[in-house]
Amino acid sequence: MIKILVDSASDITEQEAAVMGVEMIPMFIRFGDGEYKDGVDLSHKEFFEKLIEGNEFPKTSQINEYRFAEKFGEMTEDGSEVIVITLSSCLSETFTRAQQASLAFGGKVTVIDSLNASLGERILCEYAVKLVNESRLTREEIAAELNEKKKKIRLLALLDTLEYLRRGGRISSLVAFTGEILSIKPVVAVSEGKVKLVGKAIGSKRGTNLLNQLVQKTGGIDFSLPYSLAYSGLSDAVLKKYLADSEELWKGKTDNIPCYMIGSTIGAHVGPEAIAVAFFGKE
Repeated sequence: MIKILVDSASDITEQEAAVMGVEMIPMFIRFGDGEYKDGVDLSHKEFFEKLIEGNEFPKTSQINEYRFAEKFGEMTEDGSEVIVITLSSCLSETFTRAQQASLAFGGKVTVIDSLNASLGERILCEYAVKLVNESRLTREEIAAELNEKKKKIRLLALLDTLEYLRRGGRISSLVAFTGEILSIKPVVAVSEGKVKLVGKAIGSKRGTNLLNQLVQKTGGIDFSLPYSLAYSGLSDAVLKKYLADSEELWKGKTDNIPCYMIGSTIGAHVGPEAIAVAFFGKE
């Protein structure tokens, strides 16, 4: 049997993992003196409540080698093999820690660096589930396919504000202030494993248009593979508006658009009222 393990940077909660048939290992999120298991005893909604209402910027702790080894031991105890999908190695040491822990399991554990986060990591995990359930590929063959397909994953997000990039030390206070005055809506992407600013627009409507243009620039969405949308914050109103404003991307191509909440790993930096789209590009 081949089992799949994913970390909580994928924004897959403990409950969602159970439905998907995978296991999730949580990161720890710290707000001041309080520490929580991401996606286990701190929901995505609770995370944003603390982010919006509190003054302290949250800190995420990577999963250490001991915790990975303990989890690998549980999952391989019945003779199963394990494929592990982690947050981008450019954003965290989580991949390295998992890889180090895997060395003690006699080749039964393969670790995949998603080179992504949040929805990007989620859709790679969904593809892994599809391969395990619908093919007769070996663990090594599935790992090779995931490493190849991950190069086509595109994750784009339209932000409502630059404030949380400022709070996380990603941009200066002056840039954030100027952005607020001009109502600049930035678009960020995960590229080569890193979060990068890929465009800016003035106002929400132009921001949505820019996001859609960037999606189409990749050659469009491969609807034969996993794809999804997500929003951040305490209301899905921004998601509903985006769906209405981006109808040309979806109409006649799919009857189902999976939608989720952005969690802590990316959510701390994008803030509330953001929209993200993740898919496998055609090009």
